[in-house]
Amino acid sequence: MPRLGVLTSGGDAPGMNAAIRAVVRTATSYGWEVLGIRHGYAGLIADDVVRLTARDVGGIIQLGGTLLHSARCPEFHEEPVRRRAVDTVKRHQLDGTVIIGGNGSQRGAYDLSQSGVPVVGVASTIDNDVFGTDQSIGVDTALNIALEAVDRLKTTASALQRAFLVEVMGRHSGYLALMTAIGGGADAVVIPEMETDPEQLIADIQASADRGKAHAMVVVAEGARYNAERLIAYFHARRDRLGYEIRATILGHVQRGGAPTAFDRLLATRLGAAAVSELMAGHATVMMGFRQGEIAATPLDEVVRNVKTLDLRLLDLARRLAT
Repeated sequence: MPRLGVLTSGGDAPGMNAAIRAVVRTATSYGWEVLGIRHGYAGLIADDVVRLTARDVGGIIQLGGTLLHSARCPEFHEEPVRRRAVDTVKRHQLDGTVIIGGNGSQRGAYDLSQSGVPVVGVASTIDNDVFGTDQSIGVDTALNIALEAVDRLKTTASALQRAFLVEVMGRHSGYLALMTAIGGGADAVVIPEMETDPEQLIADIQASADRGKAHAMVVVAEGARYNAERLIAYFHARRDRLGYEIRATILGHVQRGGAPTAFDRLLATRLGAAAVSELMAGHATVMMGFRQGEIAATPLDEVVRNVKTLDLRLLDLARRLAT
């Protein structure tokens, strides 16, 4: 009986469980046995493996997090450590492995493939910064959580005539911040991809007050040089120029939690099932993503060699809409 491994790696994203479920049930429907590898690459190194049946993944499609748990494992890129992972693959006679995760996870998938292991990746990260996919698993849920927070904060901001800084996740990518700013009608946005002048932000906030707005809203990516903590300190030292009292709200890991949206459940299910189909067809060393409305495979060497860039035309749109 052919045997398939599946693991989740890196930061968790809503929809990972839906992807695991799709991998397990698609594979078992074709007569494959599935082994779940717990705690990501660390579990592959430590041989932390458990058999998964269709019943084992029942009732998880609506759950956030990951049934298999996850971990970051930077040492996996070291050849001696990776050999131990390859030994686990050989010991369990895996005919292929599905790896669900973001950039670091796909780099690990590529490295594993170079050791002769048939691998297919599945793009999953709320940062939406993986090359080869328009949207990753978890992005839609995280964005909707951020938008709900902005909507709620607008209510209290208007009641008290205040300005709010709302910090969303995104260490290297401003995607979530920019989409939240546009969707939430923010007055300004701060992202890592574009240098921000805090004096210009003061001018933007003051302009909102001058236009008679009851509140001002600035969305900030955590990875920006001027994140919420630095900006609030800068603004408090210059509070007489803002036109509002100002507060900061850092959403943090709350964006990773909770039930995945319908979009993320469907995307994860389609990507997980497609990953199994690719392996069964002998098409390894690719990552499954979502491009131009279709499920598509991208060679892993392209995924790890290229950087996904943010469409800065959307930044111009955000600024025009804030006037």
